[in-house]
Amino acid sequence: MIGRLRGVVAEIGEEDALIDVLGVGYVVRCGSRTLSRLPPVGEETVLHIETQWSEQAGMRLYGFLSRDERRTFLILKEIQGVGPKAALAVLDVLSPAELSAAAGRQDKAAVARAQGVGPKLAVRIVTELKDKSLTDLPVSAFAHPEAEAPDAAPSAAGEAVAALMGLGVAEPQARRVVEAALARLGDAAEPAALIKAALQELGR
Repeated sequence: MIGRLRGVVAEIGEEDALIDVLGVGYVVRCGSRTLSRLPPVGEETVLHIETQWSEQAGMRLYGFLSRDERRTFLILKEIQGVGPKAALAVLDVLSPAELSAAAGRQDKAAVARAQGVGPKLAVRIVTELKDKSLTDLPVSAFAHPEAEAPDAAPSAAGEAVAALMGLGVAEPQARRVVEAALARLGDAAEPAALIKAALQELGR
């Protein structure tokens, strides 16, 4: 499962962005607020990623510029009637802090400004989120284990394994080739170098 991507912005569309990570392009679905805050094409960015899988759509990546936005997306999706599209729409009109404040004062009108969110769903959202701080969530509120981690940056080896898994490499094999690459390059190796060396190991 991909939890973070660091790469060059290759394209910015109406609903998604193409992020080039060492020559591999990842299509990441983003809200309009996130897309508008991305750096220009050709510059590097870091996106916090939520990976979703369905039989109809396959693997889909959702990208956010902050951990709080990703956490809020997960919490919103746990509410009945809120899918990924509606969750992104809410985050387009309200930041996590603004959404938390709106829920605290039960301001359904603020939430209903989100495209595709009607009055009834807005009431459900503010009711479900009342008394929750979306910028300082307890561990029990996280939908996925990897979202519980502190804000410390992942290790280079962890990033390399995640990148290989994103390319369809099974986790045990990804860990094996990354460990081999780490043995060759040393503990100070950067993620990009590790990924390149691991891909070479795969080709052997």
